[in-house]
Amino acid sequence: MGSSSNGSKSDDWWRGAVIYQIYPRSFMDSNGDGIGDLPGITARLPHVASLGVDAIWVSPFFRSPMKDFGYDVADYRAVDPMFGTLADFDAMLARAHELGLKLIIDQVLSHTSDQHAWFAESRASRDNPKADWYVWADPKPDGTPPNNWLSVFGGPAWQWDSRRRQYYLHSFLAEQPDLNFHCPAVQDALLGEVGFWCERGVDGFRFDACNHQFHDALLRSNPPASAQSVGEVSTVRADNPYAMQQHLYDKSQGENLLFLERLRALLDRHGAVALGEVGDENAPPVMAQYTARDRRLHLAYSFSLLTADHTAKHLRQQVEALDRALAATGGWGCWAVSNHDVPRVATRWSDGGAPDARRDRLWLALLLSLRGSAGMYQGEELGLPEAEVPFELLQDPYGRAFWPEFKGRDGCRTPMPWRGDDAQGGFTTGTPWLPMSPAHLPLAVDRQEGDAQSMLAFSRAMLHWRRTQPLLHTAAIAFFDAPEPVLWFERREGARSLQAVFNLGAAPVSIVLRDELRPLADAPLASSATLGGPDGRTLALAPFGAFFGEPAAHPTTD
Repeated sequence: MGSSSNGSKSDDWWRGAVIYQIYPRSFMDSNGDGIGDLPGITARLPHVASLGVDAIWVSPFFRSPMKDFGYDVADYRAVDPMFGTLADFDAMLARAHELGLKLIIDQVLSHTSDQHAWFAESRASRDNPKADWYVWADPKPDGTPPNNWLSVFGGPAWQWDSRRRQYYLHSFLAEQPDLNFHCPAVQDALLGEVGFWCERGVDGFRFDACNHQFHDALLRSNPPASAQSVGEVSTVRADNPYAMQQHLYDKSQGENLLFLERLRALLDRHGAVALGEVGDENAPPVMAQYTARDRRLHLAYSFSLLTADHTAKHLRQQVEALDRALAATGGWGCWAVSNHDVPRVATRWSDGGAPDARRDRLWLALLLSLRGSAGMYQGEELGLPEAEVPFELLQDPYGRAFWPEFKGRDGCRTPMPWRGDDAQGGFTTGTPWLPMSPAHLPLAVDRQEGDAQSMLAFSRAMLHWRRTQPLLHTAAIAFFDAPEPVLWFERREGARSLQAVFNLGAAPVSIVLRDELRPLADAPLASSATLGGPDGRTLALAPFGAFFGEPAAHPTTD
């Protein structure tokens, strides 16, 4: 179960914490309608607590027309009936706390649904009390949009509204109009919505797309992406025209810093934590600004390891870039290798090969060894691969728009398999909203429970072992040069240190260590590493092997 390290002993519980993401539609269905819900989450929380994580992050469950599956909010204070009621939320929160788990909920402040009452009033006329609550702009003389901004989901970011005879801005779907944060009343209203959930007792918030909260008031057009930026980490695929611009004016504006300071003041009054999703083509500096110590967000969620590239060089570059930026502000990051928006890591980082449990263990061990907090996505503890969802069953509008080059996000959103002997995996007694993947049934929780060699057993062992290693929570990180496919770094705090070496490849490798090290006691994957050679510094790693060691003459005090 959850340990006291995530209790009330420290206001810094989030620093180095492991946060388990739950996608409500796909976690557990309690009433047979094929859609996961809050009572279903509550029923399965003992599984999450048994892993040894610190907190759960629950993706949106608010009232919504579900054009973007809950990220289009129509009422920030209401639970959508498909997920349950406010009483169900209170029960989930209470159960999480009983199990020693913190509860983080999504808040989508940059935009609402077009069905929100605020937008209905705003679009009614140009002179109503909420007329400027959204980003409205006149057309150019030829009727075209006011600038060249694009939607993340494809096409122009402007939608014509015939009532006002103006365009409104939507950074995502046309059904997700952007709020106008330049309007003080909008900021006040949104802080009120966040305060509602603070009063209800949540431990924190994950603020979706929080660098989209302000736009350039002059509506200047973005310049084209530079040739040098091609191939860099992006928030979208290369075949999306959104990648063809430098997003200088449609997001990541400086005015957002002052709003984040207002937000932090509210959260501090309630002891709540802010995790911000920062999607930017040059994210580290923005993340560092947003998490400046004790001023704005507590920590920022990185996209940089949600890429297809997983070479040692790439991973090192991304971690070092963020670490350098955060060092300047005292900020903090949160890493993830899977979530509800990208193909599952077991497939994405498989190089097109067959499933391999050794590789799945390696990625989890690496994630949990980096400096920062860590986000785990439901099913990652089982080693679930990406599911195949045929076009006719596809639900994701993003996938439908870019099919077949991009099959959307449904492959990582299919239902969680709880029982291997049931065609629906024990997720529902009805027809699931997305199909249960046949490839997931052999990996169901009950099939892995009690199997000491399973991915689930490894996940628990790794998470519980990490709790005994304070250096893995908050210590500094420094990388050592090593040939591909080896990733090698040190975690150091004061005089104490440990080193971690990972073989990211499918062939054995050997390297000579800089120092004489001894294996850390009870370290996961210990059987995949061997120390030898005349001076005991030659490290041999099996395919997808890992080694955790400390100096042979380790000091007993700092």
